[in-house]
Amino acid sequence: TSPRIYMKSLQTRTSRRIFSVLCALALASLAGPGMADNYPSKPIRIISPSPPGGGTDAMSRLVASRLTETANWQVFVENVPGAGNNIGLRAGARAAPDGYTLVMGETSNLAVNPYLYKSLDFSAVDDLVPVALMGSGPLVLVVRTGSRFDSLASIIQAGKKSDLFYASSGSGTVGHLVAESLRDATGIKLQHIPYKGAGPAMNDLLGGQVDLYFASLTASLPQIAAGKIRPLAVSSEKRHAALPQVATLAELGFPSLTYTAFYGVVAPARTPEGVLDLLNKQINNALDTDEVRAVFAKQGITPQLISRTQFASFLAAERAKWSAVVKKTGATVD
Repeated sequence: TSPRIYMKSLQTRTSRRIFSVLCALALASLAGPGMADNYPSKPIRIISPSPPGGGTDAMSRLVASRLTETANWQVFVENVPGAGNNIGLRAGARAAPDGYTLVMGETSNLAVNPYLYKSLDFSAVDDLVPVALMGSGPLVLVVRTGSRFDSLASIIQAGKKSDLFYASSGSGTVGHLVAESLRDATGIKLQHIPYKGAGPAMNDLLGGQVDLYFASLTASLPQIAAGKIRPLAVSSEKRHAALPQVATLAELGFPSLTYTAFYGVVAPARTPEGVLDLLNKQINNALDTDEVRAVFAKQGITPQLISRTQFASFLAAERAKWSAVVKKTGATVD
């Protein structure tokens, strides 16, 4: 090879390397503190993928109000319900990755639906990234006051003889999966009636259209306090402070039915890292107050304010657990 050709080749390779380095630096600057310094410059939307009246909507509005108060940001909630939370999650996944659209994620839409729904046109795993975990809480098995059922044992006894109908706030929700796990563990005859959110499900339980409901504490505690529904069991490992008189499913003979539901904020993939870090910091700061801890306690939520990296690890473990539950129970989308 002649010296002239060699030098030309070397110059070409060097130019390519310099170009690659410059591109990397440019991308890093977009994702770094510089962009976060100017963020936010307009209102931030939090998509609640469920209708008003349930835990997901309550958590969305709590984050929005707290960020407005503590960070002096303009934050609003938009309800985009339907299809087991998938419509709202898809809207978030397809939004511009600029930090101005966030989604309230929870166990069902982030850790169950990816394995329950076989033909989604978006991926909750690949198209959304963790921002901030808020907390988690158990479900409570409830029946309406005046129901013929006064214990889990009475439900099992009746369910071995004839069909019972249970509500859920949607196919793929934790309540759906816990009920299917109970059916799998006991052999009782349970028929699933999915609703578009916790509010409609609770209304039909109160109206007698369904026999039972595995509800979040957020949705059920007000009705329990009002004497409208009766709690029979909780799905936590230990008795919950909000319902200390109610036994766990483990105490009642079903240790494998120990489950909790979590809430956490996610954003479209490719949102700049600096913006994600700022959001994590501000959400954690906004929720780390005695006032919020009191709200969480009333709703049966245990706070879990952690880093984005820790949230990603938590989410991976939850997805492994719930994909196994879907497989074991044979749960399907109704």
